[in-house]
Amino acid sequence: MTDALVLISLFAVAATATAAVVVRDPARQALVLSVLGLALAVLFTVLQAPDVALSQLAVGSALTPLLILLSVRKVRRRGRREEGER
Repeated sequence: MTDALVLISLFAVAATATAAVVVRDPARQALVLSVLGLALAVLFTVLQAPDVALSQLAVGSALTPLLILLSVRKVRRRGRREEGER
């Protein structure tokens, strides 16, 4: 049973990592990165590493995508402002 859970988790990680590479929009990439963080947290939990899973959940699923989204928002806002000045 645990081997099946590990395989399912590995396939989920591989699928979401591939999706993160394929998606071209940075905002969507951040959302896919969040899902990847969740998949990795599940994988670490299945592999009996709950401390690593909690760290991954906090940093990889919440903090990093949030910082990316805020950066993308600021860059897009700055780009619109520069286009308005021209």
